[in-house]
Amino acid sequence: MLSSIKSSITNSFAQALANIAPDIQPHILLERPRDASHGDVACNMAMQLAKELKTNPRALAQSLIDALPSNPYISSVEIAGPGFMNIRLTNEAKQAVVQVILDNPDTYGESQAHAGEHVMLEFVSANPTGPLHVGHARQAALGDILGNVLSTQGFDVHREFYYNDAGVQIANLALSVQARAKGLGVDDPSFPEGGYRGDYIADIATAFLAKETINAVTATGDIDNLDAIREFAVAYLRNEQDLDLKAFGVEFNHYFLESSLYSNQDVNKTVNRLIEQGHTFEEGGALWLRTTDYGDDKDRVMRKSDGGYTYFVPDVAYHLNKWNRGFTKVINIQGTDHHGTIARVRAGVQAVNLGVAQNYPDYILHKMVMVMKDGAEVKLSKRAGSYVTLRDLVDWTSRDAARFLLISRKADTEFVFDVDLAVSKSDENPVYYVQYAHARICSILEKAELSLQKADATLLAPLTADSEMHLMKIMSEYPDTLAAATNELAPHHIVYYLKDLAGAVHTFCGSKTERVLTDDIALKTARVHLLAAARQLLLNGLKLLGVSAPNRM
Repeated sequence: MLSSIKSSITNSFAQALANIAPDIQPHILLERPRDASHGDVACNMAMQLAKELKTNPRALAQSLIDALPSNPYISSVEIAGPGFMNIRLTNEAKQAVVQVILDNPDTYGESQAHAGEHVMLEFVSANPTGPLHVGHARQAALGDILGNVLSTQGFDVHREFYYNDAGVQIANLALSVQARAKGLGVDDPSFPEGGYRGDYIADIATAFLAKETINAVTATGDIDNLDAIREFAVAYLRNEQDLDLKAFGVEFNHYFLESSLYSNQDVNKTVNRLIEQGHTFEEGGALWLRTTDYGDDKDRVMRKSDGGYTYFVPDVAYHLNKWNRGFTKVINIQGTDHHGTIARVRAGVQAVNLGVAQNYPDYILHKMVMVMKDGAEVKLSKRAGSYVTLRDLVDWTSRDAARFLLISRKADTEFVFDVDLAVSKSDENPVYYVQYAHARICSILEKAELSLQKADATLLAPLTADSEMHLMKIMSEYPDTLAAATNELAPHHIVYYLKDLAGAVHTFCGSKTERVLTDDIALKTARVHLLAAARQLLLNGLKLLGVSAPNRM
């Protein structure tokens, strides 16, 4: 329901209550009934106030209905159950959405509810040790599209990629490239244990020996210079990951290097601060953090007996860095395998800075993706050697299909990416189904040869058929969908909405009785405007997903 109509109805019920109980100032909540047959809007105000007014809820509901002033958007009000008031809207109220969309084509449904609020989204954040895999692809889709959704509600969104360019994995990367540069195969007994065996390692070795330059890092070709190999390999893979993300349509505002936390002494400063504040203890030659003081199930080792830090310590330093940069709202998108780090990162941040909220940062944890192709699970990639990559998905299907499908389920649910379905031109393919709805409208409007006018109540009055009413009902739900996707950090709501909208479009356009290209000029004009508004919503929704809206298919 449009906000202006909702406000009008709310004011009418407030006036009705003022006539009965002028001293009561209630919060009037209007909701959509679960069962559409019960009406368009439901209000439980009578049930909320009956005890306070010492009366029966149904009797109070009837009194409110009797005192309700005339409202152009209310057709009727019925009492149901213990005292619900079910409201049926007038045709004019349902048709108004068409005018609002056409008057505000690019901003319909958007809100400034969170204007002035800054939020950082950190996602993908892969080790620069290989190509991005399908888990990173799901993160990229979730993070980028959630950022688009949050922007519609007024948030100032900052996208950040955290490069894990320090630690054991990077050392193994350098050793793996060195081994391939020396001519060792992955099955050679001398190949590093725990080394990376994908074909891309051989490509890096070849580039290093050829003294190529990647992102201002020039290879020396000296296979005994492990530091030079490490620097070149990291630059090479960062460049590869950047190209993959570009192919996927994802850009970041900032790339943060884990190594900078060490070079800037942020990690040491964080550890020293925790020691000074009495949040640590030594045992077994290791330094421990008392994370149980902050709700963790057990205390955690910060510095091992060999002097090296455990992996959550730089994470604490990194999140303190985020806070100090002014990002008091941070959302991390990671795989479910990172669940164990949440409590210790939050504990470490709070222990250093008591001003940080207990749930800082927020997390969205996603489950991994199974890829099916030709009816069988795909487990290996020639490029990566051991997993399917983001680039594989894009190359096998398309950017549109990959982005759409990877957020078509709630993040914490298992997901099967069916390559064959993603490329099929059928209604079973949700990407095709939604895009075809847009193309179908474009074709009809082209044939109609009518220019859009000011879509006022008179022009829209002929829109009374069931399929038209259903389509307008779906269109009116877009603002609530954006708000829900924002509040729940759940961009999959946009996919669900677009499938519902496309379904309503296909039902209307496929009707033998609601033809757009009719000889009745008034009806034709109204239906052209209805479809123009629906097309705009499909375009807007697909744009949020970073998916194209073709005019022809």
